Amino acid sequence: MSKRAGLPASVQMRHDYHYVEELSRANRPVGKIIEISRIAPNPEQPRVEFGDLTELTDSIREKGVLEPLLVRPNRDGTYMIIAGERRWRASQLAGLTEVPCVELDLDEQGVAEIALIENLQRKDLTVWEEADGLAALSSKFGYTHEDIAKKISKSRSTVTELMTVAGLPQEIRDRCRELNISSKATLLEIARQFDEAAMFEYLDNYRENKKQKETVKKLASERGAGAVSRGRQNGSSSERQPRAEDSKTFRYRPTDSAFAIEIRFDSESDLTKRGVLHALKRAFDDVKDDVIDLP
Repeated sequence: MSKRAGLPASVQMRHDYHYVEELSRANRPVGKIIEISRIAPNPEQPRVEFGDLTELTDSIREKGVLEPLLVRPNRDGTYMIIAGERRWRASQLAGLTEVPCVELDLDEQGVAEIALIENLQRKDLTVWEEADGLAALSSKFGYTHEDIAKKISKSRSTVTELMTVAGLPQEIRDRCRELNISSKATLLEIARQFDEAAMFEYLDNYRENKKQKETVKKLASERGAGAVSRGRQNGSSSERQPRAEDSKTFRYRPTDSAFAIEIRFDSESDLTKRGVLHALKRAFDDVKDDVIDLP
């Protein structure tokens, strides 16, 4: 088996077509039908959760596997999945005994790159999985942030942010999961605290703020329901209940300017003074650095 230092420099993630087409040109892979029993997952797969496979299983049962798995041959005649573990799992559920595969002769570095790139391109990794996947490329193969950015076609700043998230201590990670914190912006705020003690303090404040907001929301909902009930009793239904998205959106329109600003957060807990300032600064930096194309 030949050894190479990862993928060719020309092979990067593309957004307009699947990267397998580019790999086909670069590596001349061999396509074949392989028994499912001879295929095993990659133990270094960056993806941890595979989601609901029902829809994919039904599709494979009806139409078969339309996109081949990428596999690497082992010395004992078996194969390791490089990309396509969801299709492999769904194929088993659908009752298939063999699946179409593309065999690639890659070293460990190339396998790690493709496994991460395939998942990133499908945009279904969690923040933790994405961050840990990038950190693995850096720690195992000595990649710089710039190297990774070129490989996965993301900005260097995005890579740096994800690597910062990957550096969070395990106890902090566990607390974040307990609080269902999945916003990259919030995780970055936590990671940028002075030390671990400050991180725990931030999380304690986050929990208390979340409780307060939930209480306020509940009271507002109860008041709104009471107002609507009273309005109906009075023959009027003009009382307006707050829209759900209002609790996630910051709006600003100065009285003396012809513009308005709206920032919609993924979570209600992110709509804080700190969250708004962070979002405004991020937007300011991206415009200043020409990250966003403007006319």
